[in-house]
Amino acid sequence: MSEPQQLPLPSLDARLFGARRIPLLSDDPLFRQTGVRIAFTGREGGVSSAPFDTLNLGSHVSDDADAVERNRALLLQALGAPDASLIVPNQVHRTDGVTVSSRDAAALQAAREAASKGADYLVVEPCGVAALLCFADCASVIIVSPTGRFAVAHAGWRGAVAGIASQAASALAACDEAVLDGAIVQGYNAYIGPHIHAECFECGEDVVGQFVEAFGGQAAPDARHVDLATAIRIDLMRAGLSSERIIDSGICTRCDSVSYYSYRASGGVCGRHGAVALRFAQ
Repeated sequence: MSEPQQLPLPSLDARLFGARRIPLLSDDPLFRQTGVRIAFTGREGGVSSAPFDTLNLGSHVSDDADAVERNRALLLQALGAPDASLIVPNQVHRTDGVTVSSRDAAALQAAREAASKGADYLVVEPCGVAALLCFADCASVIIVSPTGRFAVAHAGWRGAVAGIASQAASALAACDEAVLDGAIVQGYNAYIGPHIHAECFECGEDVVGQFVEAFGGQAAPDARHVDLATAIRIDLMRAGLSSERIIDSGICTRCDSVSYYSYRASGGVCGRHGAVALRFAQ
């Protein structure tokens, strides 16, 4: 079997998707080559009422459950995949993950049950399975392989300092071993979604110290702030990813809480935007 084609360098561009013109950040060259659609959502395009207005994708924030399900369906429709099998894990701020190896009913049920018990990353192998994780200041990470397999991870400060990004990359590489030779991870693309940036992410001395110990002074620009994107980038590069294949959206959720949900800006009452990925059959 020949090795898959090298991925285009990652890019993130904002455009409107679907009949409702939902604004998403995505990588069209990646999609055209691999059939993998990655997307970071914002607040616009859904049906939820304030304070969850409007495209809240989180089911654990006291929003109307029917509105959340409708929002998730609208997102899949906008992506052109209304019949995709959706998996949304119960995120628990740890480093446990679930691998989805097949789209058959038994495998999907097993993956959903495992994810519901607590998972902060999903690795997806088959076409037609959408992984959705939800955020409101924490960093989202999507990692894509030239094989079309991908991982979606939740990197809050606990997950980030524990190396969840590199662990997700390693789990993805384990699935690729039969197809890719050599430095598997080096050819992956990684996308860091909107999250709270260093200037707004004030932390206690203990948390700052943990980041400095794990990633060095680059991850903490001063004694009170943490730079999640820098920590995640260092973590991914240690796992073998090339720096040029790691892209950050450059958006701070607290600074732009009109477009994105921010737990800190809202005082803890808000919806959740999402990081979603799925692969279409080509």
